[in-house]
Amino acid sequence: MIVFNNDWDNVLSQEFEKEYYLKIRQFLKSEYMEHTVYPDMYDIFNALKATPLQKVKAVLLGQDPYHNQGQAHGMCFSVKPDIDIPPSLKNMFSELEQDLGCKRPDNGCLIEWAKQGVLLLNTVLTVRAGMANSHKNIGWGIFTDYIIKAISDQKQNVVFLLWGNNAKSKKPLIDQNKHLILEAAHPSPLSAFAGFFGCRHFSRTNQYLKEHNIEPINWQISDRANNCYLKVNE
Repeated sequence: MIVFNNDWDNVLSQEFEKEYYLKIRQFLKSEYMEHTVYPDMYDIFNALKATPLQKVKAVLLGQDPYHNQGQAHGMCFSVKPDIDIPPSLKNMFSELEQDLGCKRPDNGCLIEWAKQGVLLLNTVLTVRAGMANSHKNIGWGIFTDYIIKAISDQKQNVVFLLWGNNAKSKKPLIDQNKHLILEAAHPSPLSAFAGFFGCRHFSRTNQYLKEHNIEPINWQISDRANNCYLKVNE
């Protein structure tokens, strides 16, 4: 039984009983036994454990987890503090520096964003090692679409950051009369110069939150020594 120790327990309890999710579970049982799968099975739901629904201020959508050893830990774009910062995240930090003057951190762990209310949600929550998108069609999309729609339906004034075509495809799930949608190219080196750099989504997120009397996000990431990524439920 999956326990989040927050309000996602009530929101998602019935989803875990549905046929599509039971099929995901059966698939993953054999997949983790027969192959290397990321993230660790105990980290799959870290984004939801770290960011309760009631605390969600912004949603950052990724595609699927990093598929190289040691990178993925259950939050989109984030890696553990002792792992080299991936190219897309480096570009995110470059944009942050230009947008808000944030110092580039020495690590890529984004748990501090999550604890402030930024839901770091991949639309697919697992992947086979070395095989990007290998779990794309096992049913995760149904599960994460439900989460996106639940946020849209149950919250007010959330900022949805949709970077790249996969994230933009989720736009119909979001009520634009209640929330702000910010779209840009993906921060990957292949597309960052096609509309991600200069988007100023970090400052625009904070401007919107302030306008609605919501505490803005401190986007500055602490250096490695102060970054306790394992404490997702605190």
